[in-house]
This record gives sequence, C-alpha cells and structure tokens, in this order.
Amino acid sequence: MKKSNAIIILLCMLLLLAGISYIDFFGVDASGSGSASTIKLGLDLAGGVSITYQVVGDNEPSATDMSDTIAKLQKRVENYSTEAIVYQEGTNRINIEIPGVKDANAILQELGRPGSLYFIAQTDSEGNANYTYTGQGKCGYSLNKSIDELLADGSILVVGTDVKDAQEKSGQNNLGNMEYTVSLTMTSEGTEKFAQATKNAYEKGETLAIYYDGDFVSVPTVSGVFTDGQASITQISGHEEADSLASTIRIGGLKLELEELHSKVVGAQLGVEAIETSLKAGVIGLGIVIVFMIAVYLIPGLASSIALCLYVALVVLLLKGFDMTLTLSGVAGIILSIGMAVDANVIIYARIREEIASGVQVKSAIDSGFKKAFSAIFDGNITTLIAAAVLGVKGSGTVKGFAITLAIGVALSMFTALVVSRLIVNALYAVGVRSPKAFGKEPGFKTIGFVNKKAIFFIISAAVVAVGAITMVVNGVAGKGAFNLGLDFVGGTSTQVEFDKDYSISEIETDIIPFISEITKDNDIQTQKVDSSNDIIFKTRSLNQDERTDLYNMFEEKFGVSEECITQETISGVISGEMTRDAIIAVLWSVVLMLIYIWIRFSDFKMASSAIIALAHDVLVVLTFYALSRISVTSAFIACILTVIGYSVNDTIVIFDRIRENRARLTVENEETLKDLANKSLTQTLSRTICTSFTTLVMVVMLYILGVESIRLFAFPLTIGTICGTYSSIGIAVALWYVMSVKKSKKN
Repeated sequence: MKKSNAIIILLCMLLLLAGISYIDFFGVDASGSGSASTIKLGLDLAGGVSITYQVVGDNEPSATDMSDTIAKLQKRVENYSTEAIVYQEGTNRINIEIPGVKDANAILQELGRPGSLYFIAQTDSEGNANYTYTGQGKCGYSLNKSIDELLADGSILVVGTDVKDAQEKSGQNNLGNMEYTVSLTMTSEGTEKFAQATKNAYEKGETLAIYYDGDFVSVPTVSGVFTDGQASITQISGHEEADSLASTIRIGGLKLELEELHSKVVGAQLGVEAIETSLKAGVIGLGIVIVFMIAVYLIPGLASSIALCLYVALVVLLLKGFDMTLTLSGVAGIILSIGMAVDANVIIYARIREEIASGVQVKSAIDSGFKKAFSAIFDGNITTLIAAAVLGVKGSGTVKGFAITLAIGVALSMFTALVVSRLIVNALYAVGVRSPKAFGKEPGFKTIGFVNKKAIFFIISAAVVAVGAITMVVNGVAGKGAFNLGLDFVGGTSTQVEFDKDYSISEIETDIIPFISEITKDNDIQTQKVDSSNDIIFKTRSLNQDERTDLYNMFEEKFGVSEECITQETISGVISGEMTRDAIIAVLWSVVLMLIYIWIRFSDFKMASSAIIALAHDVLVVLTFYALSRISVTSAFIACILTVIGYSVNDTIVIFDRIRENRARLTVENEETLKDLANKSLTQTLSRTICTSFTTLVMVVMLYILGVESIRLFAFPLTIGTICGTYSSIGIAVALWYVMSVKKSKKN
C-alpha cells in the first residue's frame, strides 16, 4: 500500500466515524431525523399507550380462551413493537401496552375492535341470498339474515379462528402496474373448511364475503378452489386498504369478542435518570476498554479503538434504521456488546504478536495474524448468528427483539474487526509505523497443565450444579417456587392511585416505593405514571386481603389519599406461557443447529458435544445462582441467559480452533500427545481469554455500579455467567473433548 493511499484511508475512516457520529447526535436534517434521539424507546424509558379491553357478554370467559386470546393479541401488537406487552387484568379484561406512541385513538383505529369475523357464502343451500348490495356500509352490502341464522343453515363455514395469518403484499403485475393483495394462511382445521367454502362459491360463480364487527370488510369473487390453506384477496385499490384489511382479518381471529373499556397514555417506568446512568456506565466502560487495548496491544490497540468507536456509532445508526424499540435491557445489552466486540480484535492481535515473537517480519505478521484468526472469528460468530436467526424466527416479544439486536451486533463486530481494523493497521504500517515494538510481543506462558486438573474441575462443576438442583427442589417443596419469579412471569396486583400532586419518577422511588416495599416485603415493584393526571400505577406481587388493606391505609395515612381514589386489579404476567415455551423451543433449536454446525466445521462430534455440554453447564450455573440468591426473575432473565449462551460458545470455539490447527501437526495421537495438545492450545489462547473476559467484565461491572436497580438485577447474574463461560471453556469443554478423544483412541 502506498503512503498516500494509506493517509487517504485513515482520513476516510476518521471522516466516516465523524459523519456517522454526527448523524447519531444531530440527525440528517434540522428536525433531527435519523438521530439517536428519534429511536423508539420502550415502556420503561418513554412510556406509551395502555388500552384495556373487556370481554363482551355476561358469562365469565374460560382461562383457556383468555390465554388463547392474549397469545394471539401479543402477535398482533408486535407489528407495532417487539416490546409491546399483553396481559390479563382481573377475570375478563385484557390490557395492551404499546411503547413509543402517544395517540391511543390512532392505535385503536388501526388495531380495530377485536371481535368475531365470518366468511359468508353469497347464497344458502336453497339458493336464497344471504346478503345483497344496497350501496350502504363500507362495501355497500347488507345482511339478509342474522349471524345466528347463517351459522345454523351452514352459510358460514369459515370463521376468524380458522385464519392463521393475513398479510398485505404489493408488487407489479405483468403490465407493470402495482397490485395490492392480502395473502391468507389458514390453520390445519381451517384449510379443510376453506376448501369446502371456496369450492361451493366457485362452482356457483359466487362471492365469499368477509364480515367483521357488524359490517362487510370485503366481498371478493372466488376464482378457484383453494385446498392448501393459502389464498389471496385481489383487486384492492391501495396499500392502506390492503394493510387495513389484513389487520382486520388477523384481529378477527380471536376466540373472544372484546370491547374497549378505556385507554390512557402512561409515562416511563424508569425515567431519564435510568438512561443517563446507563449511558454514563457505557462511556466510562468504553474509555477503560480503549485505554486497556492501547496499553496492551499498542498500535493494533489504537486501530481496534477506532474500529470500536465506529462499531458503537453504526449500532446506534442501525437501531434507528431497523426501527427497533429500545428498552433499558437493550441499552445494557448494547453496552455489554462493546466489551464482547473487542474479542475479534483481541484474537487477531494476539496472533500478530505471536508471529512477531516467532521472528516473522511485521508486514507478514499482520497478514498472517488476520488470516489465522479468521476461522476462529468466523465460526464463533456464525454459531451466534445461528442462535439469533432461530430466536428471531421462533421467539416472540422481547426474545425476538433481543435476537435482532444480537444479530446486528455480531455482524457489525465482524465487519469492524475484519475490515475496518485491517485497513487501519495496514494503513498505519504504510505511513511508517513498522517497528515490532509498536505492535508488541505475545507474552510467553509456560505450558499450563489445565487438563491435568480435569477431575477437580469436574467435581467443582458437578457440586455447583447439584447444589442448584437441590436448592430448586427444596424451594419448590417449601412452596416458594424453584425461582423467585417476578411480576413479568407470574403477575401480581396492580394498584392505581390518584394523588393530589404530580410526583416525579425520582420522588416516587424515594418517597413512595419504600412504604409499599415495607408492606409487600419485596423490592420488585414497577411504577407507571398516567399522562395528564396525577395517577400512578404500582405493580407488585400478588397481595392478600390484609396486605391490600394495609396498602389502602398507608396511602390514606401517609399521602392523604381516600379509598375511592384507589383501584386494584389482579394482573397476569406479561411473559405468557406461550412466550416462555417459544423461547425454550427456540433455544433448543439453536443448540441443535449449533451442534450440527460445529460438528461439520470441525469434523469432530466430540468437539461439538463438548461445546454444547459446556454451554448447558454455564446455563445451569446461572440458574443455580438465581435459585440460591432468590434474585427476582424478570424479563431481563431471558436476555441474560441468551447472552451467556452466545458468550460461552464463542469462547469455546476460539480454543477448539487452536486445537484444530495444532492437531494438524501431530504425527501420533495417543493419551499423552492429546493431553499436550490440549494444554498447549489452552495456554496459547490464554492471553486472549484473559483480555476478552476483562473487557466484557469491565462493561458489566460498570453497569452494576452505575445502573439503576433493574439493571443491577441484569448485570449481577451476567457477571456470574461471564466468569463461568470463561471457566467452562478452559476447565470443562476442552477437558471433556480430551476424555472423549482418549476413550476413542483406546478403542481403536
């Protein structure tokens, strides 16, 4: 590379960093469009709209129907935000909270009134018209019979619950004109019904009307018999009409008919202070990581610092580009990713220093370092991307949001490490920074016998997991539950109080929460302010009648609030059983696919199975920590476990990659040579392991020190998971691989 070209590259990198940072801070126009300030924030940071629906009818709905309706509504509202939540209130109410919006009426208009939807044949079995064109109503049609009569005479074969999904689609037809359609997907039971309904209509040359909430929403002509459960509604005038029709059909697939009871705009649960303290933790942590990288890796450390700053700027830019909703856990996740993003750079620079230490010239060492580090970086990040892809497809709610954020972080870390860092390092070399001293020298560790201590590692791990299992059983038998499940999982009591003054978030935390906590004997208390009022909603664990009475008395004695200004409801958890099952299934699929990928890439099932066992070990240790400490298990728990999984596998793969490389030089494989191979590979990657663990822990510890209480509940167990992930890679995964390899060699 010519010196002039190198200078241009360095200037371009700095200008790119400055340009993206400017957009992040100020946006692309005077209104600040595209800036970080316009990123959608979750309910905990910015509040949003809260809508309460009530089941129509006098009969109390069954628990199954309520659960089914909540699950389907959750899927609907995720179109607005992956962080939107749906939960049960009382016995016949459903509450929806959508972050980042302030216009409840607009949401209600788009969401529609969840009710019954029917596909009605044009004529009955005797040829009598079920509906006629009158020019009135949305589509100009009116019913000739009641819905009950149509159901009785078989004119309605398909109802809303038979529809699995409905999506708006657009594209150009053969003539080049835009066409707007609604694509329908039926359930397995609905497929048979829809085939019969379209067969009847097609043979008669009739329409099949879609009727919802007392009106016709579409009266399409049937152009064939649809037996595969797939169909499209065509001849729609525009995108808005198609999108509205698709939304109506989706919302009409609920088992219960709902009516709006009330809606309100709720304020942030945590407020500006939570964002400020988390960002402060991120800035301080980033500064420490940059100083550490430059101190340890010198010129390459400087290059990685520039690449790391660009990584942060790009993450913020893409969060806005992907229209992500950012919660406080998401902010913490991004801050944590800064520490983990350094990993790829550490792998590369450790390799460069190894090459220089072996006598290779600096330029060759740079090229060789990037080349030799590529496989470890690629395999480690691909396994994480596999997990992110499965979580994004199979997961729901916060899991889906986490998966997208994770995928963005992984892809960007690979780009900045393999492309940006390489360009900067080569450019710095080209402008004259060529002394081996400027690139450092890998410290030579005497080979450490990690594998020799495998029995100790196995005993320690088995003891910790056993303690966790016993603790969970004891807690369960004692009636406390294996874990201290928080409001997000088990629900509790919602108390709305009308005060005579407007309390700030900080005043609520200092002046009110301690009194509530004294009654509930629990710190898991969520608060929300109701916009344009002095009302505050307090969500606590389920309270018995005595505790509810104590709460009423406390508000009256301490704050002068009369009983009629207090309302209480029992609420369900916002993380439904279906969402939890989706998360578990997604994790299991991720593990299976990672197992297959590692097996194929390393051509060694022993490595793949060892990595997965070590991963399971780390998850069990974190669960043990939750069981012993009785820390409240909130929605952040899912993010914590998923982060530990990604970190654990990535760490193990780096070591296995070195084993694979060194193994190719072995001429004989027996018990001693395999032990030497494992110990040597572990020792060679030790500096990388220490540096990556340090940078990750720096970010986590800063979050714990400076973050608010809910972030500490995320950071503390994550610290345990990070330490455990490092330990299991060294003491468990490699030791297991060695034991399995020795057994196989003895059999052969």
